Amino acid sequence: MRRKRKHNSVQFLAAVLAIASAGPLVAQERSRNARINITHYQIDAEINPRTQTLNATAKLDYTVLDSDMSTINFELNGALSLSKVVDGQGRDLSGSRSSDNGLLVSLPEPTKQGQAGSLTFTYGGRLTGNEDSPVFGIRFAAIHNDYAYLMYPSRWFPIQGYTTDRFNADLRITVPSGYSVIASGDEKSDSSGDRILYSFHTNQPSFPGSIAVVQGGPTQIQSAGIVTSFYLRTRKAVAPAYGNEIGKIATFLTSIYGLAPQANLTVVETEDGAPNGYAAPGILFLNPGALTDRVNTRLLVNQIARQWWGILISPSSRNHLWLTNGQARYAELLYIEHDEGPGAFTTAVKDTYIEALTVEQPPLIQAGRLEDYSPEFWAETAAKGAAVFNMLRTMIGDANFFKLLKAFPDQYAWKAVSTANFEDMTSQVYGQNVRYFFLQWIDSSGAPQFKLDYIVYRTQKGFRVVGKVNQDLDTFHMPVELLIETEGNPERQRIDLVGSSTEFTIDTFGKPKDVKVDPDEKVLHYTDNIRVAVAIRRGEQFVETGQYAEALAEYQKALQVHRNSSLAHFRIAEVFFKQNNFQSAANEFREALNGDLDPKWIEVWAHINLGKIFDMTGSRDRAVNEYNLAIRTHDNTAGAQAEAAKYLRKPYEQKSPDT
Repeated sequence: MRRKRKHNSVQFLAAVLAIASAGPLVAQERSRNARINITHYQIDAEINPRTQTLNATAKLDYTVLDSDMSTINFELNGALSLSKVVDGQGRDLSGSRSSDNGLLVSLPEPTKQGQAGSLTFTYGGRLTGNEDSPVFGIRFAAIHNDYAYLMYPSRWFPIQGYTTDRFNADLRITVPSGYSVIASGDEKSDSSGDRILYSFHTNQPSFPGSIAVVQGGPTQIQSAGIVTSFYLRTRKAVAPAYGNEIGKIATFLTSIYGLAPQANLTVVETEDGAPNGYAAPGILFLNPGALTDRVNTRLLVNQIARQWWGILISPSSRNHLWLTNGQARYAELLYIEHDEGPGAFTTAVKDTYIEALTVEQPPLIQAGRLEDYSPEFWAETAAKGAAVFNMLRTMIGDANFFKLLKAFPDQYAWKAVSTANFEDMTSQVYGQNVRYFFLQWIDSSGAPQFKLDYIVYRTQKGFRVVGKVNQDLDTFHMPVELLIETEGNPERQRIDLVGSSTEFTIDTFGKPKDVKVDPDEKVLHYTDNIRVAVAIRRGEQFVETGQYAEALAEYQKALQVHRNSSLAHFRIAEVFFKQNNFQSAANEFREALNGDLDPKWIEVWAHINLGKIFDMTGSRDRAVNEYNLAIRTHDNTAGAQAEAAKYLRKPYEQKSPDT
């Protein structure tokens, strides 16, 4: 049985702070994988689906970044055993494994900076998908009897500088007759007896080391000039809808970012337990659970955007991952704006801001310290990264912003990039130095909470509003919009907020009735309502990892700010329900019904859950009453009406934990 992922965010953040105080030790640990630059791999591998084994030889060419280096630390999947490693002169070298997928190779003599070299590894083992993954709880590699996938994060070949060290590759993959190999690059195949050799060559440095082994030919769908080849096993029926949407998405993103590094795409279905999506050059690996009947548009946009932001360009270190993860998430928002309109865009931005605020430390420029694929990692690099892009768009204007999004990947194509590169180009495009913006949102942490004081005076020509905006960040500098609601037309004015207090004077024709700071909530900031939403989101993250006590603490924080929050009461009730504390759960579902009913779906689902509780406690008449009340709401969120009708026909029975 696979272990359920446990991750204590409170302990994790404490660890981050401890790491931050470690200083040089952290720098040394983080730099250990950046001591050489691998330029090219030549990998010869044989995959045997029957035995679920991989046997490979990987020759890598490198240049030395650090002088006087006597060892090099690689990462190699823990299920694979190293049998031999030799240098470019054919000398046998010592290679030792560690428990964290580490592979330490001792060199025959110290290196010199700029020196070129090569190493050849011979290794092999079984990859059934049940082994401990380099990213705990997520499968990135598995060889099954009828298919296989080996993604770059699985470290199925020796890796150094994970997600940052770009390389070219020549892959030679041998499989039994009847199987095909999918990989990035130019393809050739050669059949010999009962085996087929597939060769792939790339001539631009990126991350081409992800492959799939499949049976049968592809389903090809053409849409908007894009041909997508689908290799699906259990979800074949969705290929037409997904192919059509991929064409539309790729066309839209091309209008934003410029020509894609590869015109056509291949989609490979993986399995449950694999990531929802993973993007390799020209290939999308998608989990069958994510290939929903209704096209999973946001996932497609995110993964296709990575063909530019992640493959065409990539971060020079993991501290700059906000550029790629943030832009992939922001691409989702841009497509929502394009496809569904500004209202849907505003809602999606608000949800993204709330996720971004669930983690305050470390600053984005130190995000490399976060655990790969953890909730904190995505909240920082993806959600906060997207928030930064949205605020930058607000500050420099749409024309400059979209010019920047097209120029940046074009100028740095096939290269690693840093925040400094992006900041410099932003200043060039905008025509002003934007260091203050990056200092606030990339180099620093936290977000302001605005407080407004103002007085209205009558003048000969109308009215004058004199006031000041206060917030608690001394280094804050950001243009923010003020909205003055008057008896006539509302007026807007943009002011520069600098430091903890900024004064303003605005003349209006109509009599002012109210003044609001950042009325469209384009700046990442706190309000009481946002604090409630952030606490609830943190609680939801704890529930996902089974940490109910921590979740309840977060929900209580939300109630301390807004006692009438139906959502907080509802989430508390869900935790009690999971713990079989049915009386407390019923009490909280009642509190949810007596609260602000925001969002509206809480009403129907609180009644349904109360019905379930009454069914389990032998009060069928009361349960039927609750199901009827649910039906009378006419709210069908998440199939609520069918759920209520089902339990009207047959009482709810709690499933055993093993079912």
